[in-house]
Amino acid sequence: MSATTGHHISLSEHHWEQTLLTRSPKRAGELSIILPAKNEAEGLRIVLPELVKSFPHAEIIVVNDGSSDDTVSVCQEHRVKLVNRPYAMGNGAAIKAGAREATGNILVFMDADGQHKPEDISKLLQKLEEGFDVVVGARDGNSQASLGRWFANFGYNRFASLIVGRRIDDLTSGFRAAKASRFKEFLHLLPNGFSYPTTSTMAFFRSGYPVAYVPIQTKKRSGKSHIKWARDGLRFLVIVFKVGTLYAPLKIFIPFSGVSFMAGLANYAYTYFTEGRFTNMSAVLFIVAILIFLMGLLSEQITMLLFQKTDQR
Repeated sequence: MSATTGHHISLSEHHWEQTLLTRSPKRAGELSIILPAKNEAEGLRIVLPELVKSFPHAEIIVVNDGSSDDTVSVCQEHRVKLVNRPYAMGNGAAIKAGAREATGNILVFMDADGQHKPEDISKLLQKLEEGFDVVVGARDGNSQASLGRWFANFGYNRFASLIVGRRIDDLTSGFRAAKASRFKEFLHLLPNGFSYPTTSTMAFFRSGYPVAYVPIQTKKRSGKSHIKWARDGLRFLVIVFKVGTLYAPLKIFIPFSGVSFMAGLANYAYTYFTEGRFTNMSAVLFIVAILIFLMGLLSEQITMLLFQKTDQR
């Protein structure tokens, strides 16, 4: 009886594994997994064997972004495709280099520090087959490195959701799967720094490509983070404005224009009833409101032209 039960369990597990493999790209050239790496030898020693074992037919590309540790030798040991950069150019630059080098129809991007679980790649691929052009692994609250980072990401997500009009679960997650043809359309838009996930996500939304999110849990990273909050804090603040100006500039500029106009109107009303005159401050506020509005219109036209050129590629 127990042997029969064990046999049924084995068959069930085997059927599930076969279904998963059938849904996942398994022929050479279908799937490329890209890992940007800067001094991530410790993490690569953990993640590369798992990737090679779980996805033997995938093209695994490690972009060495000017590492000074054993990153190169670890990659050579596991016989993965290595793209060497002569010096550190940034996470986004490494992503672009890997995407250009990739030959797969589907691109998977993940960190080389061991935070992302290779088994979660199958979740992204399954969701991708439902008709989405990009699927992002959305981290839960327990996967955030600190409370401050959780609050920052929460703010980014809510702000971006407001701009886009759809719920965005994780704006800054670097763990994602995308159709190669779609992703490569936006390579010229991506920055060289750490904000490539934000830019690529907003570009997909702006072009009308369907985006999906799959909940994941990340592990504690191996090694030391390359993000310095004193240095990169301002950059992340710029992300918030970049989200709006890349997707819908007028949604950013019109509120600021409105605030300046209302301030000018209030100042004019106060000075008119107290002094009976129109002051220079009111004039300046009205002019600023007009200039901000015109800048919004100009930005909107530039954005439309930018994505129009993208659509023609």
